[in-house]
Amino acid sequence: MTATGPLPTTASVAEAAAAVAPHVRRTPVLRAVVDGRPLVFKLEHLQRGGSFKLRGAVNALVSGPRPERVVTASGGNHGIAVATAAATLGLPATVYVPIGAPAAKTRRITAAGARLLRHGATYGEAAAATLESARSSGVRYVPAYDDPALVAGQGTVTAEAVADAPEVDAVVVAAGGGGLAAGAALAAAGRRVVAVEPEGCCCVHRALAAGRPVDAPVDSVAASALGATRVGEVPFAVLAGAGATGAGVTSVLVADAEIVAAQDRLWDEFRLAVEPAAAATFAAWLAGRVPGERACLVLCGAN
Repeated sequence: MTATGPLPTTASVAEAAAAVAPHVRRTPVLRAVVDGRPLVFKLEHLQRGGSFKLRGAVNALVSGPRPERVVTASGGNHGIAVATAAATLGLPATVYVPIGAPAAKTRRITAAGARLLRHGATYGEAAAATLESARSSGVRYVPAYDDPALVAGQGTVTAEAVADAPEVDAVVVAAGGGGLAAGAALAAAGRRVVAVEPEGCCCVHRALAAGRPVDAPVDSVAASALGATRVGEVPFAVLAGAGATGAGVTSVLVADAEIVAAQDRLWDEFRLAVEPAAAATFAAWLAGRVPGERACLVLCGAN
């Protein structure tokens, strides 16, 4: 079942960095000037499995006792990550996906060696089936974002970025269930964190506005990666705590048209092929919604 424990901390991210290093790529940064302004791209779409999610999956599986098998639910990227992490660590894995999960992503889940099961129309319905299957002993259920070890693992993206580009004054990440944003808040070393969401998929934005996790609709070109209906309890606690201590977390929304235009421009100008979710950070930056003089934009996935 799911690991329990205290909220992750900055020290948790440092521990995760050491734990995942043998299994993940240290992705490069790319310094650029766009429209006369400097910025830094963190090229996490070059990660094994095609997204940042491998980091959290590996850290979750190496934290605590070794399980006999692994189960998870995913709209795509998380499933690929868990399948890849499990195969790397020699563990059998089962991934539940919604019936409409993109073929390009489900194909990669099975290619990594996991058993694929389709259930329900939404991620939530797939996750409910996963929880039922995870009740037996020896099973590690790896949530898509609501797990302390997972959040710490995702924080290693930002830890690498600020180490390799210490001049940046803001770290910009796409937000789905909040795991990547929470990890960034832990690892940004005092820099502002900007969590970007599509207007039609914005559970983090709604939660921060309401002061608690609330349900949100899912309707966006980036829904397969950012389509969480509710922010995770662990990520929300981290993000709310970061805001309370003045570390600085800014929530930004972008339109689908802005995401698609940013995705096209990343290809046209830099030959960077990313999925819509990854382009959301560039969309926010192009629209002038990112504070600071030199931001680091995390390009989170390429599936």
